[in-house]
Amino acid sequence: MSGILEGKRILITGVLMESSIAFHTAKLAQEQGAEIILTAWPRPTLTERIAKKLPEPGKVKVLELDVSNDEHLARLEGQVREHLGDRLDGVVHSIGFAPQDALGGNFLNTPFESVATAMHVSAFSLKSLTMALLPLMTEGGSVVGLTFDAQFAWPQYDWMGPTKAALEATSRYMARDLGKQNIRCNLVSAGPLGSMAAKSIPGFSELAAVWDSRSPLEWKLEDPEPAGRGVVALLSDWFPKTTGEIIHVDGGLHAIGA
Repeated sequence: MSGILEGKRILITGVLMESSIAFHTAKLAQEQGAEIILTAWPRPTLTERIAKKLPEPGKVKVLELDVSNDEHLARLEGQVREHLGDRLDGVVHSIGFAPQDALGGNFLNTPFESVATAMHVSAFSLKSLTMALLPLMTEGGSVVGLTFDAQFAWPQYDWMGPTKAALEATSRYMARDLGKQNIRCNLVSAGPLGSMAAKSIPGFSELAAVWDSRSPLEWKLEDPEPAGRGVVALLSDWFPKTTGEIIHVDGGLHAIGA
């Protein structure tokens, strides 16, 4: 029985740790029949080491990509063509960064320069990455990003909250403008996980503790596979008419008021 991504070619960003959603997305994508290519910044060698733990490590190429660098974006299409051919079916945006002074309770004192960096890397890059790869998506496809529910103000999350709100709005506008090319744009809103991004947030344990008391389904910080499954499902043809959507993989906490 073939997998739900059989024959598809997928570019995945953000594979930094074995505990990341991006890694589990890559693992599941291979298991479900996809050819994948990874991008990494600032340490491609780290991603190359992690990629050796994938089911088919010999088939994975890692490209250096800083999504805030126009030169890197300009060369990306040619690099992908070289390794995957002239068609790309899916893009996974698993990129987020904010300077330390934009996190951890410093919201009212964060300078605009730090906010601008967070917005550029974490939100605008969804558009710039997709546009860099658009010439390869001639047969339609699926763009899937990762968010952390931006409906609420979370403890310690500070400017990453407005940044995720911008990411969510960007995905909706991309869904509007790329639908005519049969390209779907959706997000997975995952619960907190013990990833590299989480470890960079001061006071992360305070934020994560919300799930212990409010999540209807048991939530495990150390288990990114459910979120990876959500991403892979959206990359597949099983959601052919779903776009501009945010799928919550958070144990159901988003539905609970208190």
